[in-house]
Amino acid sequence: MEISPNDGKFSQDDVADLRNELLSSGLDNWQAAELIASFLAARGYGVSTEGARYIASHLDATSLSLENMQRELEQLARHM
Repeated sequence: MEISPNDGKFSQDDVADLRNELLSSGLDNWQAAELIASFLAARGYGVSTEGARYIASHLDATSLSLENMQRELEQLARHM
């Protein structure tokens, strides 16, 4: 099932920008988790440290596609 930009908390463009930044930045998993947490905080959401690290550690072309990353962010995001 594909998520359209209006179905979830985050637009596909925002998630794509975050994913591209994570893939091209050369950050380690801890730094990537901080970037993910900052992304969520800027939009009024929080995430557990473990959840952010999970996304960061599974970010690659085969296991965390754009659609899967968006789905993971949607599931892990908590209102602050």
